[in-house]
Amino acid sequence: MGNMGLQKWIRPVIEAMPSKRKLAISLTMLLVFFLIATPLFNRWMYPLDYEEQIMESADSTGADPFLVMAIIRVESKFSPEVQSHAGAQGLMQLTPETVNWVVDKGRFSPAFRDYVNDPSINIHMGSWYITALIREFKGNKIAAIAAYNAGPGNVNKWLKEGRWDGTRGSVGQIPFGETRHYIQRVVYFYEKYRTLYSHLTNKRNAYTLPE
Repeated sequence: MGNMGLQKWIRPVIEAMPSKRKLAISLTMLLVFFLIATPLFNRWMYPLDYEEQIMESADSTGADPFLVMAIIRVESKFSPEVQSHAGAQGLMQLTPETVNWVVDKGRFSPAFRDYVNDPSINIHMGSWYITALIREFKGNKIAAIAAYNAGPGNVNKWLKEGRWDGTRGSVGQIPFGETRHYIQRVVYFYEKYRTLYSHLTNKRNAYTLPE
């Protein structure tokens, strides 16, 4: 009697289920939807502004455009009006000291100091600066990222004293918690932007972060 009652309830459920053909079509449509929606969702999560300025600065300074994108995302979230308590300005959050150093060493026009918040100028100076840091640390982008946050003097000191070996895997050795977190965030966004926007450059293989 119990089995008959159970069958009475189950049969309508089974009969209401879609046919195998309908189920296959539905699953296929769902898969197509996810394939289309996922890239759109990712680009919504990781937007890119000032694309032209970033690529032009990368071409002229030799900067890794994906690294510039990641730094901008972490520093200002692509908002050119952001200013820190330390006086850092613009998309790439350049301090007055950094601006003066870049203008002097990069032989830029002194007028650049008055237009630090201008996206094109800020990106250009920031791109030149991160490239100079990478060169200073002999191609070590992880050390350069650390220096962008903590200053090259601190990073050189840590390396010289053996407090940090400059690798991504030993970021936990860095004395500054803010810098440890900064590196992790920049690397995370670097990988996201490099994956999502690799079509912007034909030199993608040239832009890699060391382990």
